[in-house]
Amino acid sequence: MQHTGYFPILYVNEKTVRAQIAVGVQTYEKYFGRKPRGIWLPECGYVPEADKYLKEFGIEYIITESHGILYANPTPIYGTFAPIVSPDGIIAFGRDIESSRQVWSSINGYPGDFNYREFYRDIGYDAPYDYIKPYIACNGARVHTGIKYYRITGKDCEKDYYNPTWAMDSVEKQAGHFFDSRVSQINHLAPLTSNPPLVVCPYDAELYGHWWYEGPDWLYILFKKVYYDKGNFKLITPGKYIDKFPNMQISTPCRSSWGANGYSEVWLNQTNDYAHKHLHTAGDRMVQLAQKFSNLENEKTETPKLKKEKEIKIRALNQCARELLLAQSSDWLFIITNGTMVDYAKKRIKDHIGRFTKLYHALMQNSLDTNFESFLKDIEEKDCIFPEIDYRIYC
Repeated sequence: MQHTGYFPILYVNEKTVRAQIAVGVQTYEKYFGRKPRGIWLPECGYVPEADKYLKEFGIEYIITESHGILYANPTPIYGTFAPIVSPDGIIAFGRDIESSRQVWSSINGYPGDFNYREFYRDIGYDAPYDYIKPYIACNGARVHTGIKYYRITGKDCEKDYYNPTWAMDSVEKQAGHFFDSRVSQINHLAPLTSNPPLVVCPYDAELYGHWWYEGPDWLYILFKKVYYDKGNFKLITPGKYIDKFPNMQISTPCRSSWGANGYSEVWLNQTNDYAHKHLHTAGDRMVQLAQKFSNLENEKTETPKLKKEKEIKIRALNQCARELLLAQSSDWLFIITNGTMVDYAKKRIKDHIGRFTKLYHALMQNSLDTNFESFLKDIEEKDCIFPEIDYRIYC
C-alpha cells in the first residue's frame, strides 16, 4: 500500500486507523472489482486494536512479521508455519524467516550477487554534465535515467561493465537454490505439523525490476521450476489455504513491525518524534470535521449560492482527508530515520499538515471566500490521490 499510516502509532485515535483500512479496501475494490480478503499490514505493523476495523471491512486475514506470530499469546504450536486466528477472528500469517533472509538479507541475499546490475551507477550521474544535461531534470539537476552500464562487481571496488549472460547464470542458480531450500525445509517440517506446513514469502513489489533488476527473471524461472520440477510443495494464496484448512489455533499476535529491531522505533524516535503531535492533532481534527459535517450531504440548499457553498465544503472536507492520509504516510518518518532525502520528507509532512490546517480553520470559521476556493483548487490538483474519497469515513 502506498501512503499508508503506521497502525501501532495511529491507533491513539482509532478512527484514523479505521479510515486507512476503509480507503485501502475501497481502492482495491475499484481496481480489482471485488473486495480484498486479506491485507499485508503497512510496515507489517500489528496492534490488536485494529482487528475490529479489519473485520468491519471484510478483511479475513493479515500478513505480519515473523515475531508477531512467534511471540503471540498463547505461543503458537507451529510457529510461522501455520496461521493463527485472533480472539476477534482475524487470521494472521507470519513471514517466513529463512526464505525472507535468502531474498532480503543485505549480507547474503540474492539481489547482492556481484553479477547483477548496479542500481546506484546511472549515466544520469556518471556521464559528463554537458553531455547528459538535455536528458536530466529541466532545472539541470542530475537524476536517474534508468540507463545503467555497471554490475555490482564487489564491495568498495571499481565497477565492471554489466554482462547480461553472467547475470542470467546467477538467476538460474539462485532460483534453483531457493527451490531446493524450500523442498528441504518442507521435508523437515511436514512430520511436525497437523496440516501441510505453510511457508509465507511476502516481498515488496518494488524489489523486482527496480532495486533488483533481474528480480522478475528470478520469479519467472522459479515459478517454472515449481510447475515442471518434481518438488514436494505447491504455490497457494493465504485465502485458498484458509479455505482448505480452516481449523487453526486461537492466539493474539504481539505488537510488532518489520522495522529495525522489530517494533516502532523506526517510526518514532528522536529524529522524527516532533511530527507525531502534528499528525495526531490533524487526526483528531479530521474526526471533528467529519462529525460536525456528517449530515452535510443531506442538507437542502434553496439558492444557487448556498448550493455552491455546500459543494465547496464537501470538496474541502474530502481534500482534508487526502492531506491527512498523505501526511500520515509511514514513508516520511522512515526516510527521516534513515537520513536519506530528509529535507524532502520533512517538507512533505509540513506541506500536507499546513494545507490540512488551513482547510480546517476555513471550514470551522465558515470563511469560504474566493481566495479559499482558489487555494482549494490548487491543492486538489497537486494532491489528487483517492479521487472518490468520502470524508465521512472518519465519522
